[in-house]
Amino acid sequence: MPAILRARFATDTAHAMQDALKRFAQSVHDKFSTHVTGEPEDQLRAPFEHLLKEAGVAVGVDHVIAVGETLLQNRGGRPDYGVAIGKLLCGHVELKAPGKGADPTIYTGHDKRQWERFRNLPNILYSDGREFALYRMGQPVRNMRLSGDPRSKGAAAADADDARKFDVLLRDYLGWEPIVPGSSKQLAEYLAPLCRILRDDVLDALRNKAPGVEAAANDWRRYLFPGADNARFADAYAQTVTFALLLARSNGSDTLFLDQAVQSLTHANTLLARALAVLTDPLVQTHLSTSLGMLQRVISRVPTGTMSGGRRDPWLHFYEDFLSEYDPDLRKDAGAYYTPVEVVQAQVRIVDALLRARMGKRLGLASGGVNVLDPAVGTGTYLLGIAEHALDRVAQEEGEGAIAARADVLANSLYGFEIMVGPYAVAALRLTRMLQQYGSDLPGDGVQIMLTNTLESPYEKIPELPLLYQPIGLEHKRAKRVKETVPILVCIGNPPYDRHAAATDDNHAMTGGWVRWGESKNGKDAILNDFIEPVKAAGHGGDLKNLYNLYVYFWRWALWKAFEHDMANGPGIVSYITASSFIDGDAFLGMRQHMRKLCDEIWVIDLGGEGRGTRQDDNVFAIQTPVAITVAVRYGAGDATTPATVHYARVQGSRAEKLHALEGLQSLDDLTFEPCPRGWAEPFRPAGTGKYFAWPLLTDLMPWQHSGVQGKRLWPIGLVRSVLHRRWKAMLDSDDRASAFKESTDRTLAGKYSQFHPTIDDETPIGDLAVGSTCPTTEPYGFRSFDRQFVIPDGRLLSRPRASLWQTSSPSQLYFASTFTQALGKGPALAVSAVVPDLHYFSGRGAKDIVPLYRDAAATQPNLHPHLLGALEAAFSTPPPPRYPRKTSRRTSMRCSHNRPLPSASTPSWPAANCEYR
Repeated sequence: MPAILRARFATDTAHAMQDALKRFAQSVHDKFSTHVTGEPEDQLRAPFEHLLKEAGVAVGVDHVIAVGETLLQNRGGRPDYGVAIGKLLCGHVELKAPGKGADPTIYTGHDKRQWERFRNLPNILYSDGREFALYRMGQPVRNMRLSGDPRSKGAAAADADDARKFDVLLRDYLGWEPIVPGSSKQLAEYLAPLCRILRDDVLDALRNKAPGVEAAANDWRRYLFPGADNARFADAYAQTVTFALLLARSNGSDTLFLDQAVQSLTHANTLLARALAVLTDPLVQTHLSTSLGMLQRVISRVPTGTMSGGRRDPWLHFYEDFLSEYDPDLRKDAGAYYTPVEVVQAQVRIVDALLRARMGKRLGLASGGVNVLDPAVGTGTYLLGIAEHALDRVAQEEGEGAIAARADVLANSLYGFEIMVGPYAVAALRLTRMLQQYGSDLPGDGVQIMLTNTLESPYEKIPELPLLYQPIGLEHKRAKRVKETVPILVCIGNPPYDRHAAATDDNHAMTGGWVRWGESKNGKDAILNDFIEPVKAAGHGGDLKNLYNLYVYFWRWALWKAFEHDMANGPGIVSYITASSFIDGDAFLGMRQHMRKLCDEIWVIDLGGEGRGTRQDDNVFAIQTPVAITVAVRYGAGDATTPATVHYARVQGSRAEKLHALEGLQSLDDLTFEPCPRGWAEPFRPAGTGKYFAWPLLTDLMPWQHSGVQGKRLWPIGLVRSVLHRRWKAMLDSDDRASAFKESTDRTLAGKYSQFHPTIDDETPIGDLAVGSTCPTTEPYGFRSFDRQFVIPDGRLLSRPRASLWQTSSPSQLYFASTFTQALGKGPALAVSAVVPDLHYFSGRGAKDIVPLYRDAAATQPNLHPHLLGALEAAFSTPPPPRYPRKTSRRTSMRCSHNRPLPSASTPSWPAANCEYR
């Protein structure tokens, strides 16, 4: 092109860009010059859409389309726009109220939280109408600011220099091309925010009752996961599409063309192929085009062959890294933490040694008839560890030529269940490639890893499905067959462990499923009752809330499958690493009793790992919950009249030292175990010796214990009443009342909650209260030891108000606080509050054991064992003071649970009233 024409072209572009900016600025001015309603940033939408289209033409890019998202009240999960050039998505746009600026790093509140969600997007443009800033993966790339404020100056706000700067920024934005990182960790972090936006799009489409998305959700629930709510379907949708596209790309497919992706998966994973086809049907795509399009474009640039490698593959941590970025809370709820390879190998070697030495299986895990199941398979780490260990032993004992045949045996005897689509896809791919590398001809239906909810009933009736859904129904049938008819000799793994949401009529599938609720309407046939009823009979029903944990359900299911199922009338092994609370907690005495009934021997390898309290200990996981490896074994038909022999060993030291000890563990003989008590419900740890352990527990003498109040928000608690009144007013006056209130899953603006304080009867939802509504009463509150503050005792504000504590409050009441589940350090073992105490009153670290002195507000029913006062009178040869224990705190021969003993009852006279428990 001649120089004069190039100059004219450049000049024409500059003029066109400046004209586009001027029209944009004038349009903004016009919008804000009239009476407007709604959010200020919404007034920028129409002007911005026109600007993007005209500016795109100015820089020679036709068909720039800003795909606006549906306007919702809580539009915090995704940006305002997806921007496409033709049909190819190139980025996102987030608009902010004029004057707020385009630097999200200085935002606060809702905008800051939103930035945390968007910062890892690969190409996002922020603008408040005057400022424009381009970010990629959280890093600033370019920014510019109009010379004037469009709201006041209109077209005069944009000059030639502004047009030049905006031209450079826009070309950079529209010219973006995905640069996919090479490492698995970086790729996981790169894909996670795109998957998250797709999930939020699906959830919003369901809220708006988009027909295609609703139909897909209903089919998913009907044919694969009954009981899955909208949030779970949205998550399953996003992860299914993301991982199906990723696996299709690893097979060489161009993921910009969905039909190619489906075709490439059909032979390797029919379930994912059909799921991808159903979930990306054109009727569904209509509502999800921007987020789905960005995923397709990014994944299309992932190098072919990604997620290959099988043994020692680079994708070992992929799903954990993905989930950490995608949804940390979901990762926690699902217990999706990578199991250190030293733990996996130790469990595998222990089980293999038991099979060889105690069950006559010469080749251990590689022997015929040794069916192994990981009921929470994750990304397949345990099954890969078994295959590698077993086939390496085959090579040593039978030679390299025997490996392929034994790999075929393993392909038919290794089973895995997984409820989350992402890890299911990764596990199936990893195990497939590993066994193929060992020379296996896989079964016709592939490796035996199935997408299913382990805790669903094995006896459910599965209807015949339409042709389109038959691969999904087949997966359900495969899993049901394993649950119902396949004998499992070994159950092994790291099941999820987390306490779930409260049970309701419609969430049984997600709160224990068949294990907890059984088949009947009243739940009488639930197998978890074997753990529950002994606890109730022992008078510890109040502790049962600690039993309702995912890891407990998986223990109960594994014991049923390995030892009680119709096909399980002989030997079996269950080896889990789980939370260790079952070792000695009162809520788990039924669990210990049932395990002793079913097994011949049980080994507990306590790895510790308490991350809270005064005696913290390194954990082999990145969590604060102590864990233990447990191996429960039966050698034959079993003897239910004789309790199993229980052995206990503790592995101590730093995390590295614990893992090193496990790395060198070849069999149970390599550890020194101590015998545990033989009683049916006794703890799975050695009994203490000496008089101390014969003394009664404080909890035996004062039977009623309760957790303290849990507010989950601090603003209703303060040093003086006037501060609480000001905070109440500020919350009601706030433009963002939800953020000011600090909503949680159990307390929302729209919720209606019962009141527990006698002076408060207003149950009007907080969101419906008028500005200026009077603050409810304030009361003294035991916030921390020696730190009395005030609280608004309103059921709408406190997530766990503990009504029974308030109902027994009186001038005569005292609340003793300690910790009965954690070891104490140096210092007092008990603190006392005269007013209702906080959950963290004792130490600020979650000690939640509150023991009231009285059971009623009138102080007529002491919280004491009925024979205690008589025993004290006999010990001291004199009755306790007439009003004891209303006026003074006394002590006698007892010990605080897990703590030092109190002075002996042989003391000749009553101790002074001002003594303290230590």
